[in-house]
Amino acid sequence: MTASALVSDTTAASDHAVPFAPRGPLSSAVLARLTGGAAADTASLAEAALAATTDVVRDDDIQLALFLLYASSYASLPALDADREWDPQLIATRRLLEEAFERTLRETVPMPELPEPTVDAVGRALFALAAADTGPSLSRFIAKKATREQAEEMLIQRSVYTLREADPHSWAIPRLTGRAKAALVEIQTDEYGGGRPHRVHASLFAAAMRAAGLDDTYGTYVDQAPAITLASFNTMSMFGLNRRLVGAIVGHLAAYEMTSSIPCRLYADGLRRLGFDEQVAEYFAEHVEADAVHEQIAGRDLAGSLAEDHPEVLPDIMFGAAACLTVDGWMGRHIMDAWSEGASSLRTAVVS
Repeated sequence: MTASALVSDTTAASDHAVPFAPRGPLSSAVLARLTGGAAADTASLAEAALAATTDVVRDDDIQLALFLLYASSYASLPALDADREWDPQLIATRRLLEEAFERTLRETVPMPELPEPTVDAVGRALFALAAADTGPSLSRFIAKKATREQAEEMLIQRSVYTLREADPHSWAIPRLTGRAKAALVEIQTDEYGGGRPHRVHASLFAAAMRAAGLDDTYGTYVDQAPAITLASFNTMSMFGLNRRLVGAIVGHLAAYEMTSSIPCRLYADGLRRLGFDEQVAEYFAEHVEADAVHEQIAGRDLAGSLAEDHPEVLPDIMFGAAACLTVDGWMGRHIMDAWSEGASSLRTAVVS
């Protein structure tokens, strides 16, 4: 049975503005409830989906359901009814999915040894963790070997997060104080263009997609995004939206910034090699210098000062950083494995 065949008549009538289809009974019911349709018992369906799956991280139905629940809080998809954001049934569903997802990550993400809770020690430990990352170098492949079609796939895969760039980490701002809060605001000010709307990084990426001949409407390519791509975004959303995981979202941002500058230079090199419009490369070029600065602020002033002021969150800081590197590594491995076999990394062919 295809995913689209699982959509109920009620859902089909109500989700016309959502540009992708459910992937199973759970995401079908979640979508129906979020768009004002049938009030199915989504929590029971979540329990059934969790009992049936062998891999929460790569389960299409579970990851799309979680993505939809987070999309409601982000206001990513206009078709989702704002009154359903705090629907008790959907909150219960989200808690079930998050508990299983977080437990799986904690069981599978390799944890580094904890440093002393000082600015210098945490900063050094995070830089060492990022330097030791042996995940597949997607950026190096784009720079030297990728075809134009593969570069377009890379942009599509990144669009799930990057059209919302910085938003998951901004949830931490009201949950921090003092030095850590100031450091995060400094980073996010750059991410949001420093007061210049046309320099907001998500807007720069949208412009890059348009210049590459792709649709920059959020959600357009969700149907093509494999579960592991949704899981990458869901990881940071889960960390950001849960107050108890503030350490994890801080660690995630630190690792993300520490592994961005050089890859972005390689992406820009590859896009220019392939003859893309300079506006496509500009998004990545913007991050080469910006993220070289951000990594210092994120590692020391943000993560280091948070650990120094609140040593109890140090384990979650390191977990968040390790989870960032691990889950994004899984996503990169999926893409590289598909390409090495001469296949697409997307779920289905993208129709232009």
